Amino acid sequence: MRVAIVGATGAVGQELLALLDERSFPLASLRLFASARSAGRTLRFGGRTLTVETLPETGDLASDLVFSSAGGDLARAQAWRWVEQGALVIDNTSAWRLDERVPLVVPEVNVEAARAHRGVIANPNCSTIIALMALAPLHRAFGLRRVTVATYQAVSGAGQAGIEELTEQTRAVLAGEDTQPRTFTHPIAFNLFSHDSAVGPDGYNLEERKLLCESRKILDAPQLQVSATCVRVPVLRAHAEAIHAAFERPVGEAEARAVLARAPGVRLVDDRASNTFPMPLEASGRDEVLVGRVRADASSPGAVALFVVGDQIRKGAALNAVQIAEALGA
Repeated sequence: MRVAIVGATGAVGQELLALLDERSFPLASLRLFASARSAGRTLRFGGRTLTVETLPETGDLASDLVFSSAGGDLARAQAWRWVEQGALVIDNTSAWRLDERVPLVVPEVNVEAARAHRGVIANPNCSTIIALMALAPLHRAFGLRRVTVATYQAVSGAGQAGIEELTEQTRAVLAGEDTQPRTFTHPIAFNLFSHDSAVGPDGYNLEERKLLCESRKILDAPQLQVSATCVRVPVLRAHAEAIHAAFERPVGEAEARAVLARAPGVRLVDDRASNTFPMPLEASGRDEVLVGRVRADASSPGAVALFVVGDQIRKGAALNAVQIAEALGA
């Protein structure tokens, strides 16, 4: 298969490159594309050196499969042009997630939706993927009705620039120097703040609306109630989410734990005796989403509380995209 990565020099693009190598993805050729400022840069893959290219104006990437991870504006402008040239596009941006023509897919949850694609398949937002890895198996078992979630989102959700900003600001603060935010609206070192995406008239920001709208689409549950509070925290990698979920019938802790223990792509980390539960340091670099703190929701009889942590660059972006391609026999 001829494969292209658009946005190859970004954090997700780099992870895609590593995963294609790790998983021995069937490649006839691999082309790497990025912005003009990255053109000519070389990247290593499978013992070879590949040169980063700029996108051709014709829209023909000479590829059967395009992993798109270079921003929503580019995806809106180019994705269907790539399809016209014969490519399947797996898009990791927000451009097409809620478009009725485009399946929004987490392979462990709704892989059948991918098979009905018309040329573009959308990767959900990282926070949505991580939440649904735990919630979808519970939904299948008990009928999910309402979710309240607070996210603790790592800076790598903003790409390599977010990682660099936290690293630089932390060094500066420890050295007693002043810092000025660039990637984020507020200082991130030794701080946390409400996710700095646009806030709507209802008071919810864009990240929080993604959790609502994308979850409804993926689960095919248009009446699902979701209330999210999304927070950026000074963690390099892996998002954490505190989730309270209510179902069509009362669900006990043991029932929920049994479902999660056999859920694909999920690993239970729930040791009360040693106070060991999911942590970003443990989730970073892992394919699995870690789930723990499984307990009854003391504020809502019959509901369940969870703590979920996943590597949002890996499962929350690159791995999910590669798994979609693998599921389609690419």
